[in-house]
Amino acid sequence: MTSTTPAASAGRPSEPRIGVLGSYGGFNVGDEAILACVLDCLRRHRPQARITVFSRDAEHTRVHQAADEVVAWEGVPQRRLLDAIGGLDLLVLGGGGTLYDGEARRYLRLVRAAQAHGVRTFAHAVGAGPLREAEDREAVRTVLARMDDVVVRDEESRLVLEEVGLEREIAVTADPALLLRPEPFTDRMMREEGVPTGTRLVGMSVREPGRAAEKLDEGGYHALLADVADFLVRRLDAHVVFMPMERQDVRHAHAVLSHMTAPDRGRILNSAYSPGQVLGFMRHLDLAVGMRLHFLIFAAVSGLPFLPLPYAGKVFDFARRMGAPALVGVAREQAGLLLAEVDRLWDEYPQRRTLLQTRLSELRALAEENCVHCEAVLDTVDADLAARAAHGDGSGPLPVGAPYAHPVSQEQGARA
Repeated sequence: MTSTTPAASAGRPSEPRIGVLGSYGGFNVGDEAILACVLDCLRRHRPQARITVFSRDAEHTRVHQAADEVVAWEGVPQRRLLDAIGGLDLLVLGGGGTLYDGEARRYLRLVRAAQAHGVRTFAHAVGAGPLREAEDREAVRTVLARMDDVVVRDEESRLVLEEVGLEREIAVTADPALLLRPEPFTDRMMREEGVPTGTRLVGMSVREPGRAAEKLDEGGYHALLADVADFLVRRLDAHVVFMPMERQDVRHAHAVLSHMTAPDRGRILNSAYSPGQVLGFMRHLDLAVGMRLHFLIFAAVSGLPFLPLPYAGKVFDFARRMGAPALVGVAREQAGLLLAEVDRLWDEYPQRRTLLQTRLSELRALAEENCVHCEAVLDTVDADLAARAAHGDGSGPLPVGAPYAHPVSQEQGARA
């Protein structure tokens, strides 16, 4: 005979119904790594919770992520989407870069809808910026003020939110993907990709110009990275493997390869892999040079010497926190400096290994704090469920949105 908890008898589950919203759906390996780590965090703290992922490609998420339910949130009837949001106890935004021009308002429209239904909301290690457009700034300023907790993954994001005018406590932690566990990348997979074994391998990451990298000169940085790749081929007698972290990266990897004087020593990973497999591939490398943030995070987690090629604040911030060298920008005129930095990185890594391991341990501990913040919000959700169950025993349901005590001051709440 199955026992029935008070919450269940009141028509509500004893464990919370949690939604996770972000740039999910297989478009970016880094975002998928974040989602896997967020889901792992939630499962560890509330193993019986019913978790719904709001995805940009629901079918991809159903196949590749461990969610109880997946709801598409682009190109679908709004009524069905709002019904799904209104049925939650908690909506988790992020982690990852969601709060930037043109996108922030889209994500926060759903968060605002959740708040209107009395659903608690939590920003889980989000990234912010650039935020110049008035509509996005207003959405960030007003919606985040009403969230139960706001956690950002880097100092740059905190500064962006403060500049927008958000007046509340903002915790700074680290990217959730620092806690990703590797999966095997087998010798068979290496052969299928045409990547040689028994020789030095350098991983490279390139990305497309876009809103996050508006100032990139496409031809210039293609030629620059080709110079770096050729230098590494000669200096280390290495093969260079381009690792696309997003679909558009493949075209740019081909462009860099076409500029190389030794294109026969270059390879591009062509198949689609899980974030854990991409991390597992890193174990085959000797050095990493790249632009994508999560490529660099994977390199750090794998204990590789790595050189960031910063194009945005989040990459600068990660380089700074790891104590890694980082030149200002990615431009052809920096070729000499960049090659000298790569040379020094290889020579000095044995002496710097201990420092980098210490910095990595510190960042991984900060990434664990994301779960500490999440558990605190979940404790409040548990209290909501218990209160609603008690009202269901005789005094009726709680009003929508109550209790709704956010961890901001009364003065801040009045301003919001």
